[in-house]
Amino acid sequence: MGILSKLGFGARARAASKNAKRVEELHGQLIKYVTERIDGNDNVVGRGGSISLRDGQLLLFSSEKILMRADVSAVDASYLLSGDGVVLTAPNLEDEGKTHSYIAYFVYYRK
Repeated sequence: MGILSKLGFGARARAASKNAKRVEELHGQLIKYVTERIDGNDNVVGRGGSISLRDGQLLLFSSEKILMRADVSAVDASYLLSGDGVVLTAPNLEDEGKTHSYIAYFVYYRK
């Protein structure tokens, strides 16, 4: 381990790598519903759908439309503590690069 990594200079690269892995894990995930966080309120904006990765972009499909299209490197993905969903925050290419924050709740099939 080098002296620079001991000082924390590699932390940003490790965090970016961990976030990219988290985004890749979401590919093909089915969604129960999606909310958008606006001014501290979560509003339901779609039901059903999925998360997909195509050509280096994350696509969030819900209610038969694309809610979010963003470059994978720009997406901040954080799982909910309950494990029931994920918070996706990124500049939305569908909306001229305006940053949006969506919460996608996963579909779980019980055996």
